[in-house]
Amino acid sequence: MNNLCTEIGYKSINHYGEQLCGDHVEIIDKGEDSQVIVLADGLGSGVKASILSTLTSKIISTMVSEDISLEECVSTIAATLPVCSIRGVAYSTFTIIHLIANRRAEIIQYDNPGVILIHDGKPCDYEKREINIGGKKILNSEIPLNENDVIVAMSDGCPHAGIGTAFNFGWKQEDIAEFMAEMAYAGHTAKVLSTMLVDECNRLYGEKPGDDATAVVIKVRNREPMNILFGPPSNRDDCDRMMSLFFSKEGKHIICGGTTSSIAARYLGKPVKPSLNYYSSDIPPTAEIEGVDLVTEGVITVNRVLTYAKDYLKDNESYEHWSMKKDGASQIARLLFEEATDINFFVGRAVNPAHQNPDLPINFNIKMNLVEELSACLRAMGKRIKVSYF
Repeated sequence: MNNLCTEIGYKSINHYGEQLCGDHVEIIDKGEDSQVIVLADGLGSGVKASILSTLTSKIISTMVSEDISLEECVSTIAATLPVCSIRGVAYSTFTIIHLIANRRAEIIQYDNPGVILIHDGKPCDYEKREINIGGKKILNSEIPLNENDVIVAMSDGCPHAGIGTAFNFGWKQEDIAEFMAEMAYAGHTAKVLSTMLVDECNRLYGEKPGDDATAVVIKVRNREPMNILFGPPSNRDDCDRMMSLFFSKEGKHIICGGTTSSIAARYLGKPVKPSLNYYSSDIPPTAEIEGVDLVTEGVITVNRVLTYAKDYLKDNESYEHWSMKKDGASQIARLLFEEATDINFFVGRAVNPAHQNPDLPINFNIKMNLVEELSACLRAMGKRIKVSYF
């Protein structure tokens, strides 16, 4: 057990005019600190390519996760997806990255653009061992992982971006590596880095991609705990126990809800200082309590965080909204999505009388569903989540 963890983020854009993407990413957990990531690129674009890449990634990720040998995995793919007789190329290319205990990465590459490794803020080379399996040339590498290392895998739609327009021969691999090194230096998450790379490819294509383009980014970082308190306990006698457990946890502390913040302030013996700054017309203002990192309103604010979380897992289009703004929802989003790796929810089951008005769209079930949905989204981001109810 070590204090390192890995963030995994990816994004794709479709070939212009196609509804389905010919690239597919599959992520399989092999335990608490080990994952298998497969990026497959199907021949051509559209439905056929989508089926081929999905089939390839599903087969490989399942076999590798079951500790089946590399030779058998590739042999199975070679038998399942033969070489195209007309073009003389494979029906699907792939990149496999096997993260082992967050300390090592085994990288297997077949005809996809080379995987980029950024170490100490700079692109660096790594050893590649060439092996031949079923007539296919496979590159195999094993590299140690260190804090702040970034691994970038992509389909060929990325280096092909800009051919004949911005560049004569596309966006060169070394230029992509330098671009990603600069972005990684700024401290962005893996998801944001993959978004930046694919968005730049889309720009180079003139917003009309000539190929499917996918980027997968893996970032190695130290674990960062975070604690969020949402709602008072159902039994008033549990207030001190809930607060004691909440404030005893390592990491930053976020409190959501007016009643909840009053209970916390009373426990700490500190006043609640409401903010007079309205940063957003539809998100209530924040407050301050000495000893607490962030104090916000409850249901409305958390619901907006959930909206941002769902978008973050898809196209990440709302990033520009929450990444810079100072309202409560944006601040929580930055803390949970970008900083935190291990998140402890302390959720009170008390029913707020103000929420029992039938004219209001808020009730107890909605509050509980918010916690469940937000927890699910954060788990999908690769966060460790623990929810305690009171």
